[in-house]
Order: sequence, then C-alpha cells, then structure tokens
Amino acid sequence: MVQVEVDAGPERADRDTVTPCWTGAAPFSETVAAATSGDERAFASLWRWLHPSLARYLQVVAPWEWEDLASEVWYSVARDLGSFSGDERAFRAWTLTIARHRVIDAARRRSRRVETLPIIDVDRAAEGDASTFATTEAELAEAMAQIRALPPSQADVVALRVIGGLTVAETAEALGKSEGAVRVLAHRGLRHLAERSAAPTEAGRW
Repeated sequence: MVQVEVDAGPERADRDTVTPCWTGAAPFSETVAAATSGDERAFASLWRWLHPSLARYLQVVAPWEWEDLASEVWYSVARDLGSFSGDERAFRAWTLTIARHRVIDAARRRSRRVETLPIIDVDRAAEGDASTFATTEAELAEAMAQIRALPPSQADVVALRVIGGLTVAETAEALGKSEGAVRVLAHRGLRHLAERSAAPTEAGRW
C-alpha cells in the first residue's frame, strides 16, 4: 500500500529525501573536480549516486523516451560540469533543472500521439521528502504511476519534490515558478494522491 503525507511540514534534511546524501569514497567537491578533469571513475561515482532519482523523475514526466532523455541530461552534465559550483544538493538541483529543460524540448518535438510505456528498472527508494513511502519495487512503481496520472503541473512539482528531493525553493527555480505556486501545486497533488489512496478503503465500507 502506498502511503502519502499531505502536510510536508518544514524542510527536511537530505537524509529524508529519495536521493541519499553523498557517500562516495572521496569528498563530493574532490569528486566533481576529478570528474571535471576527465576522471571517468569520478564521473561514474556521480552517475551511480544521482541516476536512480533522475531516472524515476523522467519516468514520471516523460515516460515515452525517458532513457534517451537521461542520456541527454548526462551528456549535458559532462559537457558543462566545469561551469558547476556548489555542494551535492546544488548538483542535484542543477542536474534536475537540466532534465526539466530536456523534457520541455522533447515535448515540443513529440507528436500528439500518447504512448503508455511500462515502468522498468526501478530501484527501491528511500523515504520521500514531502511524501511517498514505497517499501517494495511494486509499490514504488504504483506510486510513480499515480504521480504520472496527476495534472502535468502537479505531477512535475510532486516528482521534483518527492523523487528528486528538491526543496520548495529549488523546485521553484527549476520550474520558473514562485515558491507559493509550488506549495499550492504540491499540496493539491498530494491531496489528490491521498484521496486516490483512500478510495479503495472507503469503497470497501459500502
């Protein structure tokens, strides 16, 4: 069963987000510096850390070609890594903002035909930031499908907050919206998810 908390409360620390804190062998700043200098193992460490959350986000907002978009995002990250500065949270927000831009570009290219693709290769997530708790791969897939069924604006906000682990401010910057608008969309999206989650239980009472 997928459980949804509607009231996110105050911003939580990284340990409560889907993307875990940096756990690489070397400090994050040193890893980024090495990757910028062309160290493939350092770049692979960045990929292993962030790619699962990036893939989940893209599977929600662009299920028709998420794998291609993920490749485009990592190409952009590798190309522009020298211009990045900041810690792991800033890197997460920077990468997901790139992903958001690639999704917009893809949507403009895409035909009007709607495709429904299965969610595959989904890693088990940790606790979400605002959020959804999935204890099995099947529950995670169900949660992602429910988020994807939300109105696009709500799905984008919830995906960035829950799956990407971005703060309200980071989500607002990625989407070009005000923090107030992000809070409203997140609340509406999570309320819809909570209502859907409760629907089977309520129906069973009749």
